[in-house]
Amino acid sequence: MKVHERFIDYIRFDTTSDPASKTCPSTRNQMIFAEYLVEQMKSIGIENAHVDKSGYVYGFINAKPGYEQVQPIGFIAHMDTSDAVSGKNINPRIIKSYDGKDIILNNELNIVMEVEKYPHLKKYQGHDLVVTDGTTLLGVDDKAGIAEILTMAEKLINSDSLMHGPISIAFTPDEEIGRGADLFDVKKFNASYAYTVDGGPLGDIQYENFNAASADITVTGLSVHPGGAKNIMKNAILIAYEFNSLLPCNETPQFTEKKEGFHHLHFISGTEESVKMRYILRDHDYNKLTKKKERFKMAADFINGAYGSNTVAMDIKDTYLNMAEMLKPHMYIIERANRAYAALGYEPTSHAIRGGTDGARLSYMGLLCPNIATGGHNAHGRFEYVSINEMEKMTDVLVHIACDINR
Repeated sequence: MKVHERFIDYIRFDTTSDPASKTCPSTRNQMIFAEYLVEQMKSIGIENAHVDKSGYVYGFINAKPGYEQVQPIGFIAHMDTSDAVSGKNINPRIIKSYDGKDIILNNELNIVMEVEKYPHLKKYQGHDLVVTDGTTLLGVDDKAGIAEILTMAEKLINSDSLMHGPISIAFTPDEEIGRGADLFDVKKFNASYAYTVDGGPLGDIQYENFNAASADITVTGLSVHPGGAKNIMKNAILIAYEFNSLLPCNETPQFTEKKEGFHHLHFISGTEESVKMRYILRDHDYNKLTKKKERFKMAADFINGAYGSNTVAMDIKDTYLNMAEMLKPHMYIIERANRAYAALGYEPTSHAIRGGTDGARLSYMGLLCPNIATGGHNAHGRFEYVSINEMEKMTDVLVHIACDINR
């Protein structure tokens, strides 16, 4: 099966993760998809392919004869898609030999992907693209990664000339909600190091990411009839707005780039009596992240001083850390991927991720794990797309990484 055929098959499954769920995986559909992948892995010839009770898929490719002592490596992708845009009833379309012009995704709704807004489209003139119908995301993040890993696996297993050591494969649930590494079994995976296949354009290799924290806040007010509220009512909605106003307004996502950190209010709900707020805090420098957390605590103290103790209750937790601290002493892992890119005509590029991956947490769990490309663009949105040509090339990159055993 060709890599794009696998990809289009996989995006039939709605695997949106649910941050409100307490189960693992957070949605039943992820387990259904996991079970489907296991059957595909078995049919390819992947050894001991199975899904555990938490929805983690594992499988293994035996070393070619004479290469059993080669250091084992792994490849990882995630099964869930973001809840930012619907991942249900995805209706993909293949554009043959893209002409480099604006792409009409949906005539009826007048949804157009404009080259002016997405100039990287020009790079793919002449390529075959997979796009959405403008009403859902596409699921390149990260079903393209899954398709590329399994296509690589099929090539390795069916070839007598591609020599490689032991290879481990895993597909994780709930990466998009920050839980992808929660129950990952590093010992079972049994790799010296690994790569998550969850990036963007070919050539990308990412080994530096945000330090991340979350802040869950409850604002408790006091509701009384507005007609008799003077000197009594504490409107939790207005207090929540006041809390937010105490934070630096220029340190939000729309005003930051590159290595500038931010805080981001991504959920708020409530009434005069009680409001729930959820923030994420990000910075590549952990000391700066610590200062952001301190500002949140100062804002809470100010509100509690003005409106009474326990008006604002806050729970701040670290989510993941910058994997650069773990990977920089082991740059041979990065160099192996760079050689693969270069061998296929791509200039390796590295930049600090303004986000995180499963690999960021796994690197602190004993499995060093930088992130490499899928070929996709515009993740988490209606304008997500991928070049079929790039998916095919990325599969070859993975094969090259797997077979780079003499360095």
